[in-house]
Amino acid sequence: MGRFAFLLIVTILCACEDVVDVDLPQTETRLIVNGIVRVDPTQEFLPIKIAVTETNGFFEDPTITSLESAVILVGEPNPDSPDLLNLSTKILKELTPGSGVYEPDTVNVDERIQTRFLNENTVFFLIIEHKGKKYLAESNYYQTVPIDRLELGTETLFDEDDTEVKLTITDVPEEENYYVFDFGFGEFLALDDQFIDGQQFEFSYFYQTDLDAGQELEISILGADQQFHNYVDLLVEQTEEDGGVFETPAATPRGNVFDITGLDNITVVDNVARPESFALGYFAVVQEHKVYVVKE
Repeated sequence: MGRFAFLLIVTILCACEDVVDVDLPQTETRLIVNGIVRVDPTQEFLPIKIAVTETNGFFEDPTITSLESAVILVGEPNPDSPDLLNLSTKILKELTPGSGVYEPDTVNVDERIQTRFLNENTVFFLIIEHKGKKYLAESNYYQTVPIDRLELGTETLFDEDDTEVKLTITDVPEEENYYVFDFGFGEFLALDDQFIDGQQFEFSYFYQTDLDAGQELEISILGADQQFHNYVDLLVEQTEEDGGVFETPAATPRGNVFDITGLDNITVVDNVARPESFALGYFAVVQEHKVYVVKE
């Protein structure tokens, strides 16, 4: 082919590259609440850090935002009254201005919550105000079993560079138990005990992430109820390739942070007949056990 003919073809191809403008639908800006409190019972205080951001439409990362107020109520159910027993109110503050992270106030008064008061009946309410709206989320304290054993495996799943880790847990018998595993790198797994009730159970998890020899892997098991388990399971399905399950939740999965603006006498924490008015994200107070293994 002559040089002139080649240049002519290139010119025609380049001329066909028109810019196409796509009008994306306008989506409502939503508050995102990253409120998973991971409790180590050996530590004195709960590591409460509630991070808030806002959605920014398609193809844009969430932006940090600020709250008008944030408090946590903690107590225990009263069998004779809807009021909580031993109720206490803890004020959260943005201790680092502009961070969007709210923690128990330790400047004016110590608002931290001690772990020694926690038990299976402890219930928490997170109440926040943001841009004129009030939101409420509820969580019991969900305990979990430890990881009995963690070791590297030698099998692969899709690629010869896959890294297998083998975990063993022992399920509590005659209870309906749910578990959430955090494998790091934004990778999570939700598990229930439907087929392993009361049994010791071993399973494998495969990393498709490139890992270096000598790299330490931190794996956690988190307590959960069915709602939290289902929420994580849905988010994993929708964010498999993006990671960051709790950092940038997809635009549709609904967590447990509900809009209660203008409502009084809230007795049932649900969508309060406002199916389109809710925040993204989740609030949960869960026990966490960590284990470590080093990539060979």
